[in-house]
Amino acid sequence: MRVVVNFDLCESNALCMDVAPEVFEVRDDDLLYVLNENPPEELREKMLAAARVCPKNAISIED
Repeated sequence: MRVVVNFDLCESNALCMDVAPEVFEVRDDDLLYVLNENPPEELREKMLAAARVCPKNAISIED
């Protein structure tokens, strides 16, 4: 599984970080960082939830 963020769409609103802080982080510079582009399979549901809550649909999950 691979997490892909379209940073042209991303507003760094941190909703994904609320769902999966082990993968997403918004830092003091107000930018989103992906901490692990290839999270373990046991985080799949969290990754799908993070993609769903993104208001700009900037997150996708690839297999």
